[in-house]
Amino acid sequence: MSPVHPLDEAATAQAVIDGNGTLIHWSEGARRLLGYSPEEVEGRPAADLLAPGSTGPLPEPGDDRRYGVLALRHHDGRVLPVWLLAHRLERGGGWLVLTPLEGQEPRTLEDPLVRAVLAQAPCAIAVYDERLRLYGLNDAMCEVVGLPEDRIRGLRVSEIGSRRAGEQLEREMAEVLASGRPRAVATYARADGEDRPQHWLARIAPLTDTHGRVIGVSVAAHDFTEQYQARERLQLVNEASMRIGTTLDVTRTAQELADVCVPALADFVSVDLLDPPENGGEYDVEPPAAPVTLRRAAHRSVNEGSPEAVLEPGDADVYPVSSPQADSLIAGRPLVAPNTSGTLEEWLSSDGPRGRHVREHGVHATMSVPVRARGRTLGVVVLSRFRRRDPFTADDVLLAEEVTARAAVCIDNARRFSRERQTALALQRSLLPQSLPRTAALEMASRYLPAARAGVGGDWFDVIPLSGMRVAMVVGDVIGNGIQASATMGRLRTAVRTLADIDLAPDELLTHLDDLVVRLSAEAGAEETTGEVGATCVYAVYDPVSRRCTLASAGHPPPLVLPPDGPPRQIDVPPGPALGLGGLPFESVELELPEGTVLALYTDGLLESRDRDVDAGLRLFCRALEESSRHLEGAAHAILRALLPAGGAPDDVALLLARTQGLAASDVATWDIPADPALVAPIRKQVADQLEIWGLTVATFTAELVVSELVTNAIRYGEPPIRLRLIHDAETLICEVSDSSHTAPHLRRAKTFDEGGRGLLLVAQLTQRWGSRHTPEGKTIWAELSLLGEE
Repeated sequence: MSPVHPLDEAATAQAVIDGNGTLIHWSEGARRLLGYSPEEVEGRPAADLLAPGSTGPLPEPGDDRRYGVLALRHHDGRVLPVWLLAHRLERGGGWLVLTPLEGQEPRTLEDPLVRAVLAQAPCAIAVYDERLRLYGLNDAMCEVVGLPEDRIRGLRVSEIGSRRAGEQLEREMAEVLASGRPRAVATYARADGEDRPQHWLARIAPLTDTHGRVIGVSVAAHDFTEQYQARERLQLVNEASMRIGTTLDVTRTAQELADVCVPALADFVSVDLLDPPENGGEYDVEPPAAPVTLRRAAHRSVNEGSPEAVLEPGDADVYPVSSPQADSLIAGRPLVAPNTSGTLEEWLSSDGPRGRHVREHGVHATMSVPVRARGRTLGVVVLSRFRRRDPFTADDVLLAEEVTARAAVCIDNARRFSRERQTALALQRSLLPQSLPRTAALEMASRYLPAARAGVGGDWFDVIPLSGMRVAMVVGDVIGNGIQASATMGRLRTAVRTLADIDLAPDELLTHLDDLVVRLSAEAGAEETTGEVGATCVYAVYDPVSRRCTLASAGHPPPLVLPPDGPPRQIDVPPGPALGLGGLPFESVELELPEGTVLALYTDGLLESRDRDVDAGLRLFCRALEESSRHLEGAAHAILRALLPAGGAPDDVALLLARTQGLAASDVATWDIPADPALVAPIRKQVADQLEIWGLTVATFTAELVVSELVTNAIRYGEPPIRLRLIHDAETLICEVSDSSHTAPHLRRAKTFDEGGRGLLLVAQLTQRWGSRHTPEGKTIWAELSLLGEE
């Protein structure tokens, strides 16, 4: 098979001769130039084609390259002058390239083109003729090309160096040759194919004869490798500032540092960090002492899968004094060492797996840079080269220091954020209910999820048992995040429990809570803390006896309700202002909930998403609740799975699900009491009979005493109508006495010789707890007796 020359056969006349000067290949371009077919010339001596009297520069055995003007005999008998360029082949023959001169006389060393080559110039210059073949070059250009002039004269740019870069430069030269206007082109050349490429600015200018005709082009090459590398370093620093620290995650930030450095600075980069102090404090100001234990945070290689890594992220290792990691940390500055250095060889020989990896991959240079921020050492970055043959330079060290310093601040910020997040999360979880109370009124399930990436917020929920078997439910969201928000959440949750304990109506409770938030905000301003205190909240009270629920909202998303025989819907609760605005009223709404109704209270983090609007989230919420409402724990899990992304919630989420339960009419007994003290004894008898029906005769004595005292006080100090109600479940017996007076009773300690004042003290001693609550009609005094342990 004939060899293939880089030039296009259809455009160039080519021939191949063997070591004896016999033509063994004749191209289509040669046939068109001289008119001979391959069958006519192949196998004949090449000298047979010479015109009579011509002794042109045909290649001789041993010649590497010959060139010059040759007179050949055309098939039709005429003489054709051509430019001959001959290359020697490895098999001892030669490759001939023939270019017609089209009537032009060959130039001599005296013509202007040649003199331009020989002119003294401070930069590398080459001259190309009108066919874009090298005609001459000065010594400076020979040094740039790395080849002597006699080996490359007559070649095109694409035949000398990089073909791709040469073809680009040829196109630019052709434009200059055609237009006669100079231009500048940035290009590069790689010496020996190993080191960094040399970057050049080629200035191409037309060359003209005395008549102004363009007869060639000159190429002046200016080395701007240092300027280019400086621009690359600046670009890498700028890239590092944009790519490193996109999140407040230590591992992710370390990985971003490794990604930026490969392959721009090294072929393999590892980031190893010191474990944080156990007590959660700061790292030591002084560098650690060797041997030092480091944990791999991230690594990156130019090879897929990081085969050079001995450790995986999360693994820890102990580094002795002879290791680059420990040496750099102890010295507190970057260290560069070739793998032939004594201390490095000693460490690699003692560490079998790491030494094998270094030898297998040909790692020849290592640079270790401490990761330091705010005067403290956090870890070390190790950069290694095995694919790039050039060593680390002083500029590389400065660049690695700059990039690592920027990353160190981001890593320290992420570490501080993680520590604060863990503290806030621990505080948040300690302030939230550890378990939900068991009540006869509600079956409940709850979930709390902190934000996946942002700081821990102030979302909370609570379930508060009230008097008369009623249960209060609250879900709220404090504005802001972090420890401050968690602390504010704890104060608000405590305030809600305190206000609920005095049985305030939902709208009244939110009014008092709003006053508290206003005061907290004023205190925050006085302490010169950033931001104001604010929150949203929804508060609901469910009564299992009447099966009615009263709700009020302070700027919070309305709850969902799922009736036992209908689709889920949002409750139309008057929105009310957010807590902290002050001076604006709150309104409550009351609705009847059949037994088995599911209430869903939540914070806005459950519905908010970048990928969908709130209405779409609400539809998903309703569908998940309806499809899985049979078991509330499963429903809570299904709701979170349907609404939250796989990576976690973008904001804090609090969810509280409650299924209503009603008390049977047989578990409640009610009597209207005449305002006559003489009728207290018959009332005690009726209570005893009712307790016997319920099978609670053991509690009869205590219940009679409590009822007697409460009814007597209502008759003596209250206003009719007076009503007595007994409520019981498996654990509690509740006695309630209501009247139309709004005067609340007060517990006081009677003196030794006082004849009265011991009634409520007696009630407090005999019952589990007691209290009073105001109603639209007056007040109710209640007392709870525990039935646990009674026989």
